[in-house]
Amino acid sequence: MKSLAGRAAIVTGGAKGIGLGIAEGLASAGSAVTVWDTDEEALRAAVSSLAAKGLELAAAKVDVTSVESVDAATAACIETHGKVDILVNNAGIGGDKLVTKMDLEFWERVIHVNLTSQFICAKSVATSMMREKFGRIVNLSSRAWLGNRGQASYSASKGGVVSLTRTLALEFARYGITVNAIAPGLIDTPLFRALAPNVQTDLARTVPMERIGSPADIAHAVRMLADPAASYITGQLLYVCGGRSLSSASV
Repeated sequence: MKSLAGRAAIVTGGAKGIGLGIAEGLASAGSAVTVWDTDEEALRAAVSSLAAKGLELAAAKVDVTSVESVDAATAACIETHGKVDILVNNAGIGGDKLVTKMDLEFWERVIHVNLTSQFICAKSVATSMMREKFGRIVNLSSRAWLGNRGQASYSASKGGVVSLTRTLALEFARYGITVNAIAPGLIDTPLFRALAPNVQTDLARTVPMERIGSPADIAHAVRMLADPAASYITGQLLYVCGGRSLSSASV
C-alpha cells in the first residue's frame, strides 16, 4: 500500500547511509523524493542504486547551511511538484574532540551543519506546508544528545535539534504540520564499518537487542511519522536504538 502516494518529500544528506535508506523507504511508500547533498558523485550513485530497485529519485546539489542554496532548491521542488509535504532533516557531520582540544571554529562548524541547517530547511519549506495545511517534518537527532565524553559539539547540536523540534511543533501545529525527531543509536553505516572489527563487536554487545541497527530501521520510523495517519503525533523524540538508551550511558 502506497501510503505516501502524491506526497513530495525532501531528504537532506540523502545520498548515502541513513539518508539514502530514508529516501528509499519514502520512495517505496509512493512519495516523490528529492535528495539534497553536496557530494555530486554520491548523488548520481544514489539515483542509480534506487533505479536498479525500480524506484525513482530526484537529486540536487544543495548546501544546507546556505539560505540561498536551500531556498533555491525548495523553490525548484515546489515548481516541480507544486508543494513540499515532507522534510527529513538528516544532513549532519560528526564531531569528536575533548573540550580542551576543541577550537571555536570546530565547535561552530558542527553546530552550523547539524543544527542551524535544520532551522534553515524547516523555515524554507514552512510557507508551502502552511498553505497546504499539511506537513511532516522529521529531524534527525541522536542518542548522543544526552551527552558523551569527547562529543561536546556533537551532543550540543543534537540536543539543540530536540529543543528546535519541540518549538517548531508548537509554532506549526495549527497549520496541520507535525514536527518530530528521531534519535538513532548505533547504525550500520560506512562510518560504523570503518571501525576496527573488534570495536564493532564490542559496541554491538552494548545493545540490548544484540545487533547494530540498519538504515532501514530509521527509514521505518520516518515513514511512520511522515504518514498522514500520524496527524496527532508532534513534538516527540523517538529513540531507534535497540534499547541502548535504556542501559548505556554512552553513545
